[in-house]
Amino acid sequence: MHRVVWLFAALLCRLALAGTVDRYSLLTSTGRIGTLVVRSERNVVDVDWRVDQNGRGPKVHEHLVLDASGLPTSREISGTNTYGAPVKESFQVEAGRARWKTLDDSGEAPSSNAIYVDNRGSPWSQMHQLRVLLASKGLTRAALPSGTLRLEKVRSVKVGRRVERLDAYALWGLGLSPQVLLARGSRLVASLDPFAVLVEDGFPESFERLSALASDLSAELLVRLSRRLAHRVDGPVWITQVNIFDPATGTSSAGRNVVLYGDRIVGLRSDAPPAGAVTIDGGGGTLLPGLLDAHAHMDDWSALLHVASGVTFVRDPGNDNQRLLDLVRRIDSGELIGPRVKMSGFLEGKSPFSAAHGFTVRTLDEALDKVRWYADHGFWGIKIYNSMPPDLVKPIAAEAHRLGLHVSGHVPAFMTAERAIADGYDEISHINQLLLMFVLRDTEDPRTPFRFTVIGERLKDVNPAGAGFQRLLGLMKQRHTALDPTLATFVNNLAARPGTGSPVDAPWLDHVPTPVRRDRKSILLDIKPAQYAAYEASQKRQDEFVALLHREGIPLVPGTDDLPGLGLHSELESWVHAGISPADTLVAATLGGARFLGSDAELGSISVGKRADLYLVEGDPLKDIHEIRKGRLVVKNGVLYFPDEMESALGIVPFARHVEPTSAAPPKPAAR
Repeated sequence: MHRVVWLFAALLCRLALAGTVDRYSLLTSTGRIGTLVVRSERNVVDVDWRVDQNGRGPKVHEHLVLDASGLPTSREISGTNTYGAPVKESFQVEAGRARWKTLDDSGEAPSSNAIYVDNRGSPWSQMHQLRVLLASKGLTRAALPSGTLRLEKVRSVKVGRRVERLDAYALWGLGLSPQVLLARGSRLVASLDPFAVLVEDGFPESFERLSALASDLSAELLVRLSRRLAHRVDGPVWITQVNIFDPATGTSSAGRNVVLYGDRIVGLRSDAPPAGAVTIDGGGGTLLPGLLDAHAHMDDWSALLHVASGVTFVRDPGNDNQRLLDLVRRIDSGELIGPRVKMSGFLEGKSPFSAAHGFTVRTLDEALDKVRWYADHGFWGIKIYNSMPPDLVKPIAAEAHRLGLHVSGHVPAFMTAERAIADGYDEISHINQLLLMFVLRDTEDPRTPFRFTVIGERLKDVNPAGAGFQRLLGLMKQRHTALDPTLATFVNNLAARPGTGSPVDAPWLDHVPTPVRRDRKSILLDIKPAQYAAYEASQKRQDEFVALLHREGIPLVPGTDDLPGLGLHSELESWVHAGISPADTLVAATLGGARFLGSDAELGSISVGKRADLYLVEGDPLKDIHEIRKGRLVVKNGVLYFPDEMESALGIVPFARHVEPTSAAPPKPAAR
């Protein structure tokens, strides 16, 4: 008997020495797209993190040594980022001094038991941050290189087929929105987002249920903010002392007051406001119609960021369908702050490179069925993606047009933009998708980050006056084809350099939390110094193409495919840098965009009878487009929002102070 007990004890000892393995999966509506494996033995941890989605995804290994309190004394991170650029990051603590180094930055500071926030690591960080913060006073601890991390308990939830009670937390300080975590004690069970969920393997709950829970928990946090950030006024609102931008003429003028009542513009008046009226003195700033972002992959927190930057109208070009429908319902009901949304349904072909959004189809019949689903669910258009077989595009576009849907998209692999337009595209998404036909060789597959690097390597040699591009230009004119260039995003791709980031980020980079700033200063693509000159020349050629398309009358619509709000301002600045006038740029972001989306009867200009969607900025963006960042007031559907309040709530240093309404009674928080 004693021998049995001894053998059992020895077995337990060997198991303990062997350590533990924790496995998690990254899930979307289309299935598993990533894995996290954490191997722990005593105070040593090894982590493998891999994501495969849309031909890209991070592949990272970490090796850590922890001290007795669970904080790393050594952390080594290596691998590649989402787009294939190398990752090499280290963190060490010696004699109370913390030192860190990446390929983009380095620094040191007293360790002081602070949490080091990595720049290119794995979700092990969330497991670690949860444990440390739960043991910290006030659920708060200083972060390195700077800042503070904070846990906020949202509530306890019952999940899983076994109905397990878990705690839901919001983790603040890592970005411009909190990360929602589910915990069993101090153990991470899941990291939740409505569109992607990282969950421990074997947890008995579906992606759909966890995604819905993520929406509900985020909504609870956002509703609390909405009560504080949204202001509704009973009675008319007079906006005075402003220069009103008229997108019909591309000019601004003073001398008139804008009168709002409810959700409408009811007057453009030269007389003074009546006694006791709610009045907003614009201080000589410029009052614009609310801005449009035509390439905004929406989520609940990005909705808030859009409005904070004066973006009151967006087109979502592809998302998780059910989560997007739910988000739009919450915004339209007034439960959440967000812009108006026109939806384009994502339609992808099945391949190893398929993107995890919308619907992925194998056959024409299946594709046509999904087009009809989008029409039946109120979508404005469809977006065709990289792996759609080229021969399916024409019948898909024909069915979409029969149902009144707009057709846009990437150009499928082994198809040209010219053929896509001839087969029914109304719009090309991204400047690179328009131009790939001039830089790709017949057998080259653009369904990986190669679709970005090949532009950097070869676009400089493409002549805008050449016969090929001129033929494409003529077809676009004939078919009235639009382009959503997302120019700032591709400046980021081509012009970003290690440690400095991209020039389009410079105007706002010092306003955001340190983790966001570090992330943006890290390059996305694997570009070597010997390639810099070629990439810079290609970036300039890219600007030339966009400016030429504008001069030739091709409809351009401003979109981001990047950070909400801040990214739209970067897009407008990039257009001006490329040679498009500030006036034409602002027209495209207001009335031009509203016309493009078929909403100009209600939106896009400051006209009596139109919706009260407005954006007041401090200076004159017609003279200096950078003034577009200095928001002082946003009005969406007649509700007042103060950008500095919203920015501060999200950890952004405000760009300007808001205007204070004056009245016999101040505006009260909007009922929710």
